Amino acid sequence: MKSLGNFIGKLKNSWLLFAFAIVILILWNTNILFRNLSQEERTKMELWAMAQEEYIQNQELNNLTFEILQRSGQNPMIQVDAKDRILEIRNIRWDETKQDSASLYRILEKIKKENLPIVIQYRDNTGKLIINQKLYYGDSSTLKKLQYYPLALLLIIILFGAVLYFVFKTAKIAEQNRLWAAMAKETAHQIGTPLTSMIGWITLLKEKQPNSSSLLEIEKDIERLNLITERFSKVGSVPELKPNDIVVAIKNTAIYLQKRSSEQIQFKLELPNKEIQIPFNPQLISWTLENLIKNAIDAMKGKGELSILLKEEPTQVEILISDNGSGMKKEIVSKIFKPGFTTKKRGWGLGLSLTKRIVEDFHSGKVSVLKTSLGYGTTFQLILNK
Repeated sequence: MKSLGNFIGKLKNSWLLFAFAIVILILWNTNILFRNLSQEERTKMELWAMAQEEYIQNQELNNLTFEILQRSGQNPMIQVDAKDRILEIRNIRWDETKQDSASLYRILEKIKKENLPIVIQYRDNTGKLIINQKLYYGDSSTLKKLQYYPLALLLIIILFGAVLYFVFKTAKIAEQNRLWAAMAKETAHQIGTPLTSMIGWITLLKEKQPNSSSLLEIEKDIERLNLITERFSKVGSVPELKPNDIVVAIKNTAIYLQKRSSEQIQFKLELPNKEIQIPFNPQLISWTLENLIKNAIDAMKGKGELSILLKEEPTQVEILISDNGSGMKKEIVSKIFKPGFTTKKRGWGLGLSLTKRIVEDFHSGKVSVLKTSLGYGTTFQLILNK
């Protein structure tokens, strides 16, 4: 299995390198094509400049010269004299009846930045410079579009990669969810078998010693195990949500944990003195609250104040669980809900990931770290829809 995993890993890396090589090859070929087209356009402009020189010298146009001067292509062209005064323009959208010459000179400045000028000169027999002009030309529309091709290609590749990542991530999450469900169902099944037997034995023992305090405590622990079994069975399948009083659920969970916590942990409950009926699963929400409260107690190292505040909104309820413990670093906050992540020496790192699954997947709510600061504590926010 290990060798198979290594082979798959090497195969994935090979595909990644192959894809990267293809991208580099396409970009390289595009660059060569761009340079070739750019050189072809310059050759055409140089040929046009030569025809212009021929016309300046002879003032008579033969068929070839006339044909070249007429076919200026698609490149914007501006011919200027030695003092950069514009003599002729071609392939430029400029209306002298609606636009002033300043706008034309602004176009000239832009074209100057695109390509080096082509010199058009004429000297007489004595070598004296009679004509000294320059031809400035810009890139054709085809060449300009080609400049953006690598960017468009990279964008397509990035989008394609993002889609692949999303598909892979979704498949991975779905696989994890199936694993969660199978593991939870199997755990509930494995616990349920001996639990049924224990309930039977307790019933027999209670018939002989009905007032035994030890048996009563054992019965409470068995009821607790039964609750845990119900929780796991509900995590393994889609739970049924029914209207229940969230205030009672919070109060019962807090009382249960307070009895089993250090006396140096002060529980402060700020709950409305009325019923708030919302659809939720009592076993799972109780489990969620337990996980958040236990994390708060661990952060305070057995000493401090734990506050539970319930706020009712028109469409939802907000539960804030705060402690004055050690707090968390910012880089930890983004990882605490991931399966397997834990800062404790002992633990599986599943409590908060289960909490997130219960709240967001089963109840369409939201759980997050509202605020945290090193040395000042943490506040978890739990939102459930009404």
